[in-house]
Order: sequence, then C-alpha cells, then structure tokens
Amino acid sequence: MSNLLATQIVNIRWEAPDICSLTLRPLDHVLKATSIQAGAHIDLHLGKGIVRSYSLINPGDTQSYRIAVKLEPASRGGSRHVHQQLHIGQSLEISQPRNHFSLDESAAHSVLVAGGIGITPIFAMLQRLQQLGKTVHLIYCARRRADAAFLNEIETLMASHADGMSVQYCFADEGMAIPDLQALLAGHTANTHFYCCGPAPMLDAFEQACAALGHAHLHLERFSPPEQAAPAASGSYTAMLKKSGLTLKVETGQSLLDAILDAGVTADFSCREGICGSCETKVLCGEVEHRDFVLSKEEKAANRTMMLCVSACKSEYLELDI
Repeated sequence: MSNLLATQIVNIRWEAPDICSLTLRPLDHVLKATSIQAGAHIDLHLGKGIVRSYSLINPGDTQSYRIAVKLEPASRGGSRHVHQQLHIGQSLEISQPRNHFSLDESAAHSVLVAGGIGITPIFAMLQRLQQLGKTVHLIYCARRRADAAFLNEIETLMASHADGMSVQYCFADEGMAIPDLQALLAGHTANTHFYCCGPAPMLDAFEQACAALGHAHLHLERFSPPEQAAPAASGSYTAMLKKSGLTLKVETGQSLLDAILDAGVTADFSCREGICGSCETKVLCGEVEHRDFVLSKEEKAANRTMMLCVSACKSEYLELDI
C-alpha cells in the first residue's frame, strides 16, 4: 500500500549542462544514518500520475535526500517536469527508499563502472567505499567531459584516499568512444565485486566481459529492459489480496497490476517495465512467473516477492500481501 513521505526542495544545482541535482528536506519524518544507502533510489510523485525513480547520491546523510536528474531528449514528462516545473521551496511527495542495487560492504575490493547519468548510484557507492576505507577503482564513461557530472567531487574523493582509490575516465571527445570493458575489467582477484549502471549496450558489454573473465560477483542496474522476445500471454488465474479482502480474476493477457488498479486498490508502481522495483509485493501463496529485471535468480527461486507490473502466476491461485 502507498506510504508516501513529504519533503521540500531546498536546493537545485546544475551538475552538467543537462543534469541538475535536487536536495529534498524531510518534512514529516526523521532520517537515520542507515536511511540512505548506496545504490538506493526513491520515487518522485510529480502529479498527474507521473512517478519516476531516481538514485540517491548522498549515502549516510541524516539531513536530506539528494538526487540528480538528466533532461532526456525523448522525455515522457518526468525529467522535463523536474527540469522545468520544480523550484526551491516546493513540496514534493516521495516513496520510501528502496535498494535493489546494494553495495557489498564486506568486499575487499570493488570496481565501479558508470555510463552517463548511470554515475548517480555509482557516485553514491564511491562515497560509501571511501567512508569505509575500502579500495575501489572507478571507470567513468561519457560522450564529453563537459557532460560528466560530479567530476570535482570525484577528484576530491580520490585525493582524500589516494592509496585506495583510482579512476579511469573514458570520454568519447578524448578518444575513448567505445571502451573495451573486457580489457578494463581484467587483472582483478576472484573476490572483487563489479558494479555497472548505464545505457543498455554498456550493461550488455559489462555482462559479456565479466562472463569472459570469469568474474562471479557482478551487479548492475538498468534504465530500460533488455530487448527480448515478448513472453507468451499468461492464462487466467485468481488473485487473493489478503489485506484488501478482495478476490480478483486476472484475465488472459491482463497484467496483475492493472487488475488490482481496476479493482480500486492502491498499489505503488512507476516504470511498468519491471526495472524499478516500485511495485514489489510480498507473495503469500502461489507460483510466480517472474519477468522482472530487479530480482536475482536466487530471489526469484525463493518466490517471496514479485513485481506486479510484468510478472504473472503459473498456478491457478495467487495470494498477495496487499
């Protein structure tokens, strides 16, 4: 069920020509040191049904939430609204932070790979690893150095922890149009953890490079679902919503999320593509056909939660904690 938090915009700052950061102060709750984690994101509820997810870039902060938003040329309303409509002093509802791209803080060494605006969760991880005194190598890719956000902050972090932190910039305007990720990711020990966030081609190349090199500990976050054949339409099934006390018939080809919304039940959602995790819901009974790109293989096998927007039911009956 929806559990939105009230915040106020207290600062807006340009981080690059088309990237602005927003600082949001909580109005109805208190932040703890564990509230904002590296890799976590929040949903902005922008009105008129527009909900967008953005990574938090200030891990451990107890005063405010901070995000960065790139103005997308083909914006469907989210980034354009943030850039053109929001202003300092404005109130804004957000979701509770969620983290499906969590940092393994026990790893001896980490390698972080960012492409464009994918630097946002990676920048948070870099800060957290510096706080922990861990060793880390950053690979930052962008079309132009001028388009790369947080360069000054990154250089400051590197200078403060020179023995344990290193960075390699791959900017197309400086001769690195297509970085060779297999070469860049080579030479690390078996217990190194690798993280990547960026456009789909980079994520595909990252997965291929890690597979070729035998890297077992890889983590990634997608902005869009990978291209693949559309799944066959699921047959009809019954969904029991335990908290709402409703039993629904989900018809063949109908999404579970739409069936729930059509019944007048409030459910959190955003992307409708299975990549943001907004609609993750606890499963009480039933065999889920997982179609999302958020849960790990182990989490899908455990069958404890599902994404309402894209996943369905393999069995005839499904019971949800909603």
